[in-house]
Amino acid sequence: MTYNVLFLCTGNSARSIIAEAILGKVGAGRFNAFSAGSHPRGEVNPHALDLLRRLDFNVGRFRSKPWDEFAAAGSPPLDFVITVCDSAAGEVCPIWPGQPMSAHWGMPDPAAVEGTPVEIALAFAETYRMLNNRISAFANLKMSGLDRLSLQSKVADIARDA
Repeated sequence: MTYNVLFLCTGNSARSIIAEAILGKVGAGRFNAFSAGSHPRGEVNPHALDLLRRLDFNVGRFRSKPWDEFAAAGSPPLDFVITVCDSAAGEVCPIWPGQPMSAHWGMPDPAAVEGTPVEIALAFAETYRMLNNRISAFANLKMSGLDRLSLQSKVADIARDA
């Protein structure tokens, strides 16, 4: 079975894009990764793109888009919706097709970091590290045989444990 996972953030320009990239790689064949924002910036943060390019990701497919795209008729049915920023977690979300499980994996916004180019690059690298740990734990969950409540709990606990 292939699971559809949507990562949400307010701007869909950094954290959710990085999460989409990571799951697209580590979960290839088992997961379809998507990202969106409640108030998308309309462009992917250049520091996020630089980091992903340096880590050998094909960045051509990433774009900042509204979460409404995934609530529209004909959208892929979602199995999981994971928020990666605190403000998106507090917003009223659309009704998602597929009645997905949800989890909140909040983390600091690297795009909000001000400082030298090295300090900014370090903030993005730390965000990547944290997301990679969480997504790797998620991708390695044994999902078959778990009831919905148990699986929901395990996915939510990843933010605390990884």
